Amino acid sequence: MTTFFSTDADLNFPDSDGKPMADNTEQFRWIVLIKENLEILFANEPNVFVAGDLLWFPVKSRLISPVAPDAMVVFGRPKGRRGSYKQWQEDNIAPQVVYEILSPSNNADEMERKLEFYQTYGVEEYYQYDPERYELKGWRREGQQLLPIAQIDGWTSPRLGIRFALGNHELVIYRPDGRQFLSPVELNQRAEQAEQQLQDMQALLQQYRDRFGELE
Repeated sequence: MTTFFSTDADLNFPDSDGKPMADNTEQFRWIVLIKENLEILFANEPNVFVAGDLLWFPVKSRLISPVAPDAMVVFGRPKGRRGSYKQWQEDNIAPQVVYEILSPSNNADEMERKLEFYQTYGVEEYYQYDPERYELKGWRREGQQLLPIAQIDGWTSPRLGIRFALGNHELVIYRPDGRQFLSPVELNQRAEQAEQQLQDMQALLQQYRDRFGELE
């Protein structure tokens, strides 16, 4: 059953910042790839909430501007529809893992502010990928700080169990079982191939049945 979390009637906490989800097709592709594969990874975990481009309000204050991570994972909160993530309505649980996919419009000052925001409000792991430069960065919380992950190639997320690999000029992400994160198109192709293989096996089995039936 889908749960809907009601929003504050107070317009001080809107559900949209008026900004587009992505600036270009490559950025959008990566946002969808990461968000949807995380959804698949935790599909059977009712208390793991995954979202993409959702405004996160860490405190109930108009003085603190929200951010909308390209993807975020929250352990300890149920799945369900939300217009935004208002932390005071979520048992005050902050997203533990966040992702940002860079586009040419992002600048160093903006990303520094986001890093500071994530550090201030309790993020445990922060990953930043620039598909144009083929550059992956990561930070992990140690005490009160998010510190850079020195060796990100081959790194396994402590929270998610997924592994990052930089090969063939593109980031590759592997699930804990070793399967690769795939696009919706690739997932559909795999499903169609599996369906065809099943049909072929069923046809072969029927041939054997027919042949043995003739010998009786």
